[in-house]
Amino acid sequence: MAVEDRVRTRVSAYAVAVDDDRLLLTRLSDESPVFTPGLWHLPGGGIDPGEQPVEALARELREETGLGLAAARLLDARTYAVRRLGVSWSLTALFYAVELDAGAPTVVEADGSTDAVRWIPVAELRESMLSPAAADALRTAGVTRAVRP
Repeated sequence: MAVEDRVRTRVSAYAVAVDDDRLLLTRLSDESPVFTPGLWHLPGGGIDPGEQPVEALARELREETGLGLAAARLLDARTYAVRRLGVSWSLTALFYAVELDAGAPTVVEADGSTDAVRWIPVAELRESMLSPAAADALRTAGVTRAVRP
């Protein structure tokens, strides 16, 4: 099997953080290995070997938002088949409803898959600006009734 024909498997943990009528979202940078750069995505990412999902979620939240994880509850899990930059991905995404420590979000990790983070009012969201995983998670959380196509 050629290198470009291999399927890479990745399991990731993502946060669905809601504050009033706002969602905490991260914008994907050019370094994003799976989803298209420029789309807004959920804070979170890949689970390292031997790492527990909630530990990965807390680590990724610190890297991508600078915020600590106070509590997490599993909402759903979804799978995706994605092809990007010649790589076929089999992604399993775990979505968590989260409570975060107080503070202003800021991207901590340099040269990572996130280039911006902000609380975005649900009224401003359009499905076309979201990654497939973010759109699915928001539907699961019941948020997308207000999100326009």
